[in-house]
Amino acid sequence: MIAYHSGELEVQIRAGVQTGAVRINKGIRETIPVIAQTFLREQRMVVVSSVDQEGHLWASLLTGKPGFLQTPDDQTVEIRAVPRPGDPLATSLRVGAAIGMIMIDFATRRRMRVNGRGKNTQNGIVVHVEQVYSNCPKYIQARALVTEDSNEQPVPTAGVAPAAHMQELTGEQRSWIERADTFFVASNHPAGGSDASHRGGPPGFVRVESATRLVFPDYAGNQMFQTLGNISVQPHAGLLFLDFESGDTLQLSGQAHVIWERERVAAFPGAQRLLEFTIEEAIETRHAVPLRWQLIEYSPFLPDVTPQDTPASLSTIYEQ
Repeated sequence: MIAYHSGELEVQIRAGVQTGAVRINKGIRETIPVIAQTFLREQRMVVVSSVDQEGHLWASLLTGKPGFLQTPDDQTVEIRAVPRPGDPLATSLRVGAAIGMIMIDFATRRRMRVNGRGKNTQNGIVVHVEQVYSNCPKYIQARALVTEDSNEQPVPTAGVAPAAHMQELTGEQRSWIERADTFFVASNHPAGGSDASHRGGPPGFVRVESATRLVFPDYAGNQMFQTLGNISVQPHAGLLFLDFESGDTLQLSGQAHVIWERERVAAFPGAQRLLEFTIEEAIETRHAVPLRWQLIEYSPFLPDVTPQDTPASLSTIYEQ
């Protein structure tokens, strides 16, 4: 059984879930089961956590046709896609660098996480697997893949909109974050490696307190606390926001810390803890992703979400 590191154990004890975490830990594998290999090959996107040469953490998004994720054996994942120009992932994976991945099928709310060591290749990324596990469907908004750019290419081509770099959020980016219902978190532990995780909530669950500071809730989850455990030891973190309708991405890198104070936590319905994130660098890329999704329904686990919050016509489609 793979052991939790000190940061994960610290958060589990403070949250009072250490017994449950020990039981759940038995589900973490060191190889990829056959059913998981099939799931990987069916996916169209993967979010990757990596550390750049300056020590900053980033969450990056890669997409492709079904089969762009391959498993030549049960300890190897090949990502047959390369990062777009301006994405730190293009240069951050030295041989044996820590890497975390999360794959989500939004239509079925199935997700899978793979952590290990990776390296950039001419045609993508090769990952040696160290941890493989699935998560429950909690807080995943159901979305249908409705369109894709017919010009989708496995390798970025000339004419791609350049990535815009900045140190604080613009007004448009603040509005984007404030209406988001989904984002991804990259975290890292010096010994435990990198991890990529999903966060979902009702629109507005991420609060923009300034041009460089965000606060968002941590809801009841799988009790393992990989993300919070990593952050408690190594505060560097990365966030990724995806505009599901336009394909734009917003990558943020900075410092995070866990907030336990009851008065502050009480201001966020359903929260058990909070995470405060201070932005050090931001990268916005227009039309970074060739895929487009349409909302089907919000997760039934979200606090303060009622049936009328879901588009009626799309809810009907989902039920069929």
